[in-house]
Amino acid sequence: MPLLQVRDFPEDLYDEFSKVAKQDNRSIAQEIIVPLRSAFKIDTERVKRRKALLAEARALNIDNADKLPDSADLVREDRER
Repeated sequence: MPLLQVRDFPEDLYDEFSKVAKQDNRSIAQEIIVPLRSAFKIDTERVKRRKALLAEARALNIDNADKLPDSADLVREDRER
């Protein structure tokens, strides 16, 4: 298994990981892996969701997009009300 060394890790954060690791009967290394896995999973799900939305938008085949009002003009008009 690869080894990861982190320099200048904030002491207060290390202490928090240490406390939680002790409560969960894990090593500090195991405890740090948990939020990292979660963060990457969340990011992957966001990318998948964005790609699906873009594919759905492309499937709409909007031909007259150049004839639609400029979004900046619509926002300006809304703010002036």
